[in-house]
Parts: sequence; structure tokens; C-alpha cells
Amino acid sequence: MKIRELMNLGIPRGETMRLAKDTIARIAKTSKGKMGKGALRETIRRIVESPNEFTKDENFGQLAASLLATQKARARYEHRQAPAPYQQWGSNLEPDSVQQMENACKLPISVVGALMPDAHVGYGLPIGGVLGTKDAVIPFAVGVDIACRMKMTVLELPVSALTGQTDRLKKALESEARFGVGVTFRKRREHAVMDEDWSFSPIVKQHKDKAWSQLGTSGSGNHFVEYGTLTLEKDDLGLQAGTYLALLSHSGSRGTGNGIATHYSKIAMENHPELPRELTHLAWLDMDNSDGQEYFQAMELMGRYAAANHQLIHYHIAKHLGVDVMLDIENHHNFAWREQHYGQELVVHRKGATPAGKGTLGIIPGSMGTPGYIVRGKGKPESLNSASHGAGRRMSRRKAKETFTWSDAKKYLDQKGIILISAGLDEVPMAYKDIDMVMASQNDLVEPIARFDPKIVKMAPAGEKPED
Repeated sequence: MKIRELMNLGIPRGETMRLAKDTIARIAKTSKGKMGKGALRETIRRIVESPNEFTKDENFGQLAASLLATQKARARYEHRQAPAPYQQWGSNLEPDSVQQMENACKLPISVVGALMPDAHVGYGLPIGGVLGTKDAVIPFAVGVDIACRMKMTVLELPVSALTGQTDRLKKALESEARFGVGVTFRKRREHAVMDEDWSFSPIVKQHKDKAWSQLGTSGSGNHFVEYGTLTLEKDDLGLQAGTYLALLSHSGSRGTGNGIATHYSKIAMENHPELPRELTHLAWLDMDNSDGQEYFQAMELMGRYAAANHQLIHYHIAKHLGVDVMLDIENHHNFAWREQHYGQELVVHRKGATPAGKGTLGIIPGSMGTPGYIVRGKGKPESLNSASHGAGRRMSRRKAKETFTWSDAKKYLDQKGIILISAGLDEVPMAYKDIDMVMASQNDLVEPIARFDPKIVKMAPAGEKPED
């Protein structure tokens, strides 16, 4: 029997479909014609209607048990009386991103959510979406670029170097930073993260060599490494008020994180064939089973791997320049944390959202041509201690390419005195929301304590497929 015929009989895709096909193949080999196709079809129809009656059947027991579990899961989803509550920051958000947030709150595992002012459409959960779940983790609510993060280093160089030593700074950046899908260093970088256990999961073990080859590199899309000025209006961060030369980077766990996310999301979707189409990419893994525990362990390893990438980028650029580091600040987004909220432990997914617990430092960038901010979190409970992770796109990548030209971008950047080494047209500043409006929309979530203005920017060359 073909998949389409089985689906018409009520067999869902995923693990149950696999069991149905295996069962039919086994019966075909052993029955020696005793069960014709018509009888087999009628039996499967009866199993779909009343799986309880077949759970102890020698031939169909496993299939019946799988169907029963799927039906119970579907009932759990369909019988939720009301969606989980969520609060939204910012106005005029993309309607599709709001709909994605509302969809996520319908999941039976969802407890509470929040939508940040930089929100735009993602896979499953929107970028800028925060979702607290009970005893479950959603791979695509973390994202395909697991543990994408920000890192800023204040370098012991005068701000005048940005104009007086431009070639020196550019050479260090171009020598020590690599961008794009599959990019590597000729001589591999070294870091202790590669000495950790990568064998706890077959997919993680499979990607270890690739991860090592890409260690210390950056992705494509909106990932960048750039110099700029960091301005503090008052003494803070262990620095005196003033303006400093800083290095800022944005990237994640590269192709390895993408491979791990895709692998475990596929398992999650196979485990939850009951979900309607609009919720397919929000399929979850239970934290009390091996798949959920394995994914969470892999995600945490990718967090350390992403941090290692940034550490190496900053270390090698500072070493190339022969300068000391005065300050380091960094934070994840695209991650899930076990946290206490509303009197219970939740798995808090921040997909393109910055942790903003009370007193927590974070970095919220704008674009290649607009400022970013060092912030201190205010610990707003309704946001699940979160804030935006950037300005957020105001148009799709395709729309940006159709709308703007490099002439437009050059004029914009020249007016601000910004040198662009490389980037895609879809990353021009005009494709992003006004960062200051976004910051104003979340003034109850974070306090800006320093401003970063980009001056020399390097991103993946045009034509690279986005990884975020």
C-alpha cells in the first residue's frame, strides 16, 4: 500500500507511518496470501477507528499503540481551552509574526510568551519571540543558528585610529575574520571546546570535524565583525565616561548548529504528526525522554562552541593589532534556558531575543549604518526577563534587494563616515527598523548604558545564503 492510500485511511506521517509500512511488509512476507489487500485495508481502517482494541494484537500491536499515542496527543492539543497568555512590545509589528506568536501559544506545552519590538517572521516561532514551555524544548523555537550571540571588546587603541590607522585595522579584520557558508581557515584554530565530549549524540559526533574546521569563523546573512566607537555618558562597566574604540561581532554555531537543529526538529515533527500545518515547525521534544535530553545537551555544547568562535575572533584580531583588551561583554540569543517564572520551572526559548534579567548586561545592535547599545536588564517578569536582539528587519531580504541599490547604500554610509568592506545588499541599513524607536518601545525592559557606532564593517560577501 502506498503512503497516500495509508494517509487516506488515517495513518499520519512520521513514526506511525513507518510502523504501518513495516507492519504491512512483514505481513506480506509471512501471511503467504492469507490476507488480501482488501482485508488489510479494512483491518487498518478498524485500527485507526479503535486502536485500543488492537494494542495486544501480535501483528498490529505496535501500530495500534502508536496511533493511540498520536490520538491522545491530538486531543491534548485540540482540547486546550485557551491559548497561553503573551505580552507584546512595540507597535505596527508584522502581522504574520504576531500570528506566529499566537500559534505558538496554542501548543499544549506553552505556559507564557512575549513578543519583542524587533519581531519578524521566522520558522515556527517568530524572530523576537520568547516562549516558556513546561517540560519540553522546541528546536525551531531556538532556531537553526543555535546560540547565535553578540560579543564586544574594548581595545586599548585611541579612537583616532579609526581614521588615522584605517588600513591597519582593515588588514587585521580581513586577516582574522572569515565569513560565509562552509568557510574555513587554512590552519585550523585551537580551542578547548573541541576537547569536550562530542560523542554523546551521533549527529553531534558526525559534525565534530566540520565544527573544528569552521572554528573561529562567522556565518552569512546578518553576521558581522566591525570596529566602532563606544560612548559612555558616565562611569560604568569598569570604565570612565568617554569614547573608546571597540570591536563588535555577531555570529553563532555555523553549519554544525544548523545540522543539529535540523536533525532534532525532524525527530520532533515525526513525534508530533497530530500538529496542524501551521504548527509543524513548533514540534517539541519532551525533556524527560532521551531525544529531548540529547538535544538540550547538544544545544548547550553549541552555546560553548559559538562562544569559542567569538573568543577566537576577538583574540586573534587583538593579537594581530598587538593591543590589550580593556573590556569584554557578550550574550546569547537563539537559545533555551531552564528558568523559574511564575512559581514554576520553565524552558524559556529566546529566538532572536536578549536575556534581560535584573542587572544582566546585553548587547542590542542596530545595523551596519546605525548605532547599537550596551544595556542592563530590568528583569521585567511579563517579558520573561527578555528584550530585543537588534533593530529587526522591516522588510524581507528579497524585498530589500528589489528596493535598494548599492548606490543608495554607499550614499547612506558615506554620510555617516562608515567603511563597508563586504556585505549583501539585503543587509543595507534601510532594510532595518529604526533602532531608537525599538529601544524606546522597550524602555521598561532594559536601560541603555553605552552607545556603539559602527565605523569599519565586514559581513559575508553578496550572494551568500543567510544562515540565521
